[in-house]
Amino acid sequence: MSETEVLAEVEETRHHPQHSRPGDKPYPRAIYAWYVVGVLVVAYTFSFIDRQILSLLVGPMKRDLNISDFEMSLLQGFAFAVFYALVGLPIGRMVDSKNRVGIISIGILVWSLMTALCGTARAYWQLFIYRMGVGVGEAALSPAAYSMLADYFRPERMGFALGVYGIGVYIGAGLALIIGAQVVAIVQSAGTTTLPLIGEIFPWQVVFLAVGLPGILVAAWMWTIKEPERRGHMRTTVDENGNEKHAALPLSEVVSFMWSNRITLFTHHICYALGAMMAYGVAAWIPSFLLRTHGWSIVDAGTYYGTIVMIFGTAGVVAGGWMGDKAVSMGRENGRLLVMGLGCIAAAPFALLYPLIDGNMPLVLVLLSISTFFSTFAIAPGAAAIQELMPNQMRGFASAFMIFIITLIGLGLGPSAIAAMTDFFYADENMLRYSLAYLPPLILLVGGAVGLAGLKPYLTSRARAEAWITKNET
Repeated sequence: MSETEVLAEVEETRHHPQHSRPGDKPYPRAIYAWYVVGVLVVAYTFSFIDRQILSLLVGPMKRDLNISDFEMSLLQGFAFAVFYALVGLPIGRMVDSKNRVGIISIGILVWSLMTALCGTARAYWQLFIYRMGVGVGEAALSPAAYSMLADYFRPERMGFALGVYGIGVYIGAGLALIIGAQVVAIVQSAGTTTLPLIGEIFPWQVVFLAVGLPGILVAAWMWTIKEPERRGHMRTTVDENGNEKHAALPLSEVVSFMWSNRITLFTHHICYALGAMMAYGVAAWIPSFLLRTHGWSIVDAGTYYGTIVMIFGTAGVVAGGWMGDKAVSMGRENGRLLVMGLGCIAAAPFALLYPLIDGNMPLVLVLLSISTFFSTFAIAPGAAAIQELMPNQMRGFASAFMIFIITLIGLGLGPSAIAAMTDFFYADENMLRYSLAYLPPLILLVGGAVGLAGLKPYLTSRARAEAWITKNET
């Protein structure tokens, strides 16, 4: 369908929004839907505790494993990101037709066990493999969670619900720093620990065991959640017992639809990914920056930065989701992408300034807080945008593909880009502050500009999605 035909047809389809079409099933009770959000927030929190705990352990792990900043960054980013991204694509296909609650539960169990195994590693290569395993498990969460929440909440509330879900990122990252700092303080004073079957382990290995094993309980809790009814027309198959089962659309049809919206998806994904590249890169190195530049202890760095992440990161995620919903409700159909782009641009000046301040720690923390607030704006509208751009049967794969791009660029390159600048350009770990000052603001500005460039194509893509839904439900 050409762009002209799509824009002509949208006026007809807009009178039949997806959430009010005849034959649609009623939405679940709000109280239960928000309960599900709460469980998913807990799961997302644990995923980010397990993912981000390394940022607090850079010093002791470098010392005990005799590795560089760049090698450490591979554990933080690349080892996790590659498998997280690649495995997410087939999982995304499963999300479009299989039980999403089961997919998430198994994922939680896998990443929790792999995090705990990091506490048993004796060599760098073992840690590398276990970090890959953490990525495999965590790849199951967000594509399935996005798809479920789009079936639990009406479209006009979806951005806010996804924003609340998204705060798990910053609650988890903050708790990883705060709790991790306290655990580090305790185990450091006790020296090495000897455990049955495992033997003698370093203090940082105790931290991995402490944060990984409780996730097994979260996996069991997740299993009790009800799988929501899928919305919109779903293709079905009949098994040998005469039971209907959802059938996934042919992958070629999904890819073809995504290709027809390639400009919108490109600008959306790159804006989101470059913002994530800054966020992951900064989060990986702020504790080390506070230690190296300002002489803080691990406990103080973890406690203060963890608090900033929890307060201002969560506030930014919710605010971004709310603003995206508000913009759409006011008639700005590309409002979610607009919020993403403006959030990146607003964060850039604050990201530039805080690493360069000397002798005024309150000002450093204020600027870091504001940068954290604006840099999280893309998370909720970014996820909600894919749900409104893609029909239900395509959301799992489309979300997984989005996460694939964001993870490879954001998590795969973010920590390593900053470490590479420190190790190979400055060749001095004490110059970390300048890597933080110059690279993230540039990335944010480029990301914001790309996002704003996609505002017009976004309108066409929304019209194309509505036209596809109407055609396939009549």
